[in-house]
Amino acid sequence: MNIYRLQLPATMLLALLVSTFSAVFPQESQLSDEQMRTFLLNANVVSSRPAGKGIGGVQRLTLNDGKITHDAAFQSIDEHALVKKFESGRTELNFVDSYKYDIGAYELAKLLGLGDMMPVTVPRKWQGKKGALSWWLPVKMDEEERLTRQIQPPDTEAWNRQMYKMRIFAQLVYDTDRNLGNALISENWHLWMIDFSRAFRLHHTLQNVNQLTRCDRQLLEKLRLLDSKMLAQNTSGVLTRDEVDAVMARRDKIVAFFDALVAQKGEKDVLY
Repeated sequence: MNIYRLQLPATMLLALLVSTFSAVFPQESQLSDEQMRTFLLNANVVSSRPAGKGIGGVQRLTLNDGKITHDAAFQSIDEHALVKKFESGRTELNFVDSYKYDIGAYELAKLLGLGDMMPVTVPRKWQGKKGALSWWLPVKMDEEERLTRQIQPPDTEAWNRQMYKMRIFAQLVYDTDRNLGNALISENWHLWMIDFSRAFRLHHTLQNVNQLTRCDRQLLEKLRLLDSKMLAQNTSGVLTRDEVDAVMARRDKIVAFFDALVAQKGEKDVLY
């Protein structure tokens, strides 16, 4: 069909042109997670620069696939040490800081219905380095800035419910480096979780049970249904068998904790 031959009013013709262009060249906000994934895996890198605050070593890449131009964060760290000593004096055995855990965290989040709280993340090789490539998020601040500036969310209960989910997920993956800069806030107060490169420790215990106070009903059900074979399949090449087993052991403890809390306080005070 040649739309230029149609005898239509100018406004209708413009609307048709915009609709046709959008169908062929979808805007960033209209992309599905799968379209973002395809873009991240295949688009050409046209420029790069350091990502900035709080994320040293991460590169901000600009990508273009001939239709869309968008930025992404490239993380390539993959450090392993039998013993790691920190400036604080803390020592960690079998230390790992790896881009693979960003990929693993995203895949696990999807299985739990939390994929909308994390940027789409894929494995990608750039300049000879293997790494994790994550969709660059439009955010206005992080949690550290919010607290420093004492900015209150417009809907406290909705905000708290997002925070409950993030804290449960952090316990599930046993992230040893969660900090306020890893919680990003969008213009409409959507909470994004980023940077899990120091997660997935082999402990079968929870890091801090005091972080568990309330839980989304659907999340609790997803936790009950989490299948180790599916998790292993979705994180193949990213998480080891021992790391998957540790996730499942912590899952059991989280579910048992909330079941006990419901029995103690009542469902309405624990689940939402």
